[in-house]
Amino acid sequence: MPIIFSLLFVAAQSTPQDGLTLCAPMDSNDSYLLDLSLNVVHTWTGSALPGDAAYLRENGNLVRTYKISGYPGSSFGGSGGGVQEFAWNGSVLWDFQYVANTYHSHHDIALTPAGNVFLLVWEDVSRAGAIAAGRDPSLIQGSSFWSEKIIELDPNTGSVIWEWRVWDHLVQDYSSSSPGYGVITDNPQLLDLNFPQEVPGQGDWLHCNSIDYSPVLDQLIMSCRNFDEIWVIDHSTTTAEAAGHSGGNSGKGGDILYRWGNPIAYGRGTNADRQFFQQHDTTWIADGLPGAGNILVFNNGNVRPTGAWSSVDELVPPVDTQGNYSLLPGASFEPSAPVWSWFDSPPTAFFAPGLSGVQRLENGNTLITKGPFGYLLEVDSAG
Repeated sequence: MPIIFSLLFVAAQSTPQDGLTLCAPMDSNDSYLLDLSLNVVHTWTGSALPGDAAYLRENGNLVRTYKISGYPGSSFGGSGGGVQEFAWNGSVLWDFQYVANTYHSHHDIALTPAGNVFLLVWEDVSRAGAIAAGRDPSLIQGSSFWSEKIIELDPNTGSVIWEWRVWDHLVQDYSSSSPGYGVITDNPQLLDLNFPQEVPGQGDWLHCNSIDYSPVLDQLIMSCRNFDEIWVIDHSTTTAEAAGHSGGNSGKGGDILYRWGNPIAYGRGTNADRQFFQQHDTTWIADGLPGAGNILVFNNGNVRPTGAWSSVDELVPPVDTQGNYSLLPGASFEPSAPVWSWFDSPPTAFFAPGLSGVQRLENGNTLITKGPFGYLLEVDSAG
């Protein structure tokens, strides 16, 4: 059976992590488990092309997104629409679709230990709605304007049990008569409705592309490519609290608790402070693994000032045991730089303009996927 992936082990002083690797090619209905010799150990076959996310549960079940066509969001990069859970024998245990003319699940999902699933969702707030909220009309093309929300699905009931919306956490300095009018630099907990100063392609303002959940912190982290940032929010809130600015363990409701990668997005930096360049796949390193609690990001490196090259960056967030993030008045969020990065030599030898991901392994190595080219690499801490 042909596999389109190449598996490379570039760990110089350590052996590869023992075990199996899950691969879900985007142009195939099949998802595979591969051993270190690239033998196919197990296959699941779906009835539709996959989306951008596939995860294994501890019991061996596969949870995978899939594409649904025929809707406005179906042509967007990273579109999905559906998510399914497969048993080991390939039977579909449940199937959930979240797609309509004004909303569309996309890119990534995150699993909870209790079995629930978080989904990233585009929602069309419309051109008129965006202008009413304070968006500069010159930064809108067409009748749609797609924002972002997160829903939490209980697969046992098929119910959405929690929701968070970007649209509830905006600041803008364009229209004094619109909601959220304020000083951008004074509100790092909110998202500037007019950033970046560009007309978004297909109306996809933010292009969030990954999500992860920390059961230890009861927080969610997501990657926003168009802001060149990662964001952390509180999940301990009710849906009503998530729509506001108080409540939950943080006491801040659904406001942004932490953001990193491009402080100019909240008016506290310059281009020289920018760290991310259209990044993907931000994850917390899980408990019990080397670097537990740190954050990993695949930094694609598009429009990087030093050239087109990709890196994997590990951050130590300024968080205390209660999940609070420190931020000095007028400053940008720490750290000033990653604690560890991997890139090739020369750096331009490794570049993935889109997709791609990263995962810390039990042996301390790091698994890297070069998504557009079907490469999997495992590197040790020495690079």
